[in-house]
Amino acid sequence: MTTAVTNELIYAVLQKMQGDMAELKFDVRDLKVRMTMVEEHLGSSLIATSGVNSRLDRLNDRVERIENRLDLTEHR
Repeated sequence: MTTAVTNELIYAVLQKMQGDMAELKFDVRDLKVRMTMVEEHLGSSLIATSGVNSRLDRLNDRVERIENRLDLTEHR
């Protein structure tokens, strides 16, 4: 037995598809917001890491100067 394709059936299918598309659009918008938050967090993490590296570099320079003043380094 086959079901006749009527305008009402086509309309019902199109309405269902429209609802599904609306839900997909909402989900994509939500994912975009979440992705932006992840990118911002990653950016701030990189900036923080850069700051720590800068402080470590300055500390290393200070330790080297102290070693040189106390003559604790091996001469190459």
